[in-house]
Amino acid sequence: MNFSSKLLENAVAEFAKLPGVGQKTALRLVLHLLNQDKQEVERFSTTISKLRNEIQFCAVCHNISDSSKCEICTSHKRDHSLICVVEDTRDVMAIENTNQYNGVYHVLGGLISPMDGVGPSDLQVDTLVERLKLNETKEIIFALSATMEGDTTLFYLHKRVKNFNIPVSTIARGIAFGGELEYVDEITLGRSIATRVPYENSLSK
Repeated sequence: MNFSSKLLENAVAEFAKLPGVGQKTALRLVLHLLNQDKQEVERFSTTISKLRNEIQFCAVCHNISDSSKCEICTSHKRDHSLICVVEDTRDVMAIENTNQYNGVYHVLGGLISPMDGVGPSDLQVDTLVERLKLNETKEIIFALSATMEGDTTLFYLHKRVKNFNIPVSTIARGIAFGGELEYVDEITLGRSIATRVPYENSLSK
C-alpha cells in the first residue's frame, strides 16, 4: 500500500496492530479520524491514554477496575460465598450480561498453555487459594472456555482447591468444545451457569 504521507503511513501501521484490523480497515479508521474535528480526535487520544495510564486491577478478583477494588467485590448485594473463576475480563462481562449470576469472580488472567509458554505460575492461582483460606467460600464455579487449554487449566485448578472441601462445579457443556465464553449467546451462557454440574460429574461424560 502506497501512502502520500509518512504520518498517515505510521498511523495506519499502529491501527493495523489491533486484533482483527487489517491495513485497509486501519486506513479507513485513520481517514475517519482525519475528517473529525481536532477536539474530537484529541478527546479520543486522551481517553485511550487515560485508560492505559489509570486503569487498575482489583486487588481481590483481578478484574479491570477504576479503583483498587472493583464494584462487584465491594457490592453488598453480591453473594461473596460464591466464586466464579474465569479466564479474563471479557468473560466477566459476558456472564454479567446474562443477569443469571449474583456471586463474585476470580480472573485468572489467561489459561495454561505450554505451547505458548504459559504455566500455572503465570496465572492468578495462588491468590485464588488465599481467598479460599478465608473460609468464606461455599461454592466455586469454573467457567472456562471449552478448549484444550481450558480443560487443562480446569484440571490443574481442581487439584489445587480440592483439599478445601468446597463444592466445585463447572458450567454445563451446552457450549460446544472449542467455544470461548465471550462468543456464546447470553441465553445459552446463562443456562449453562444455572444448570452447572459438579466437576467430578463432568469428568465421567
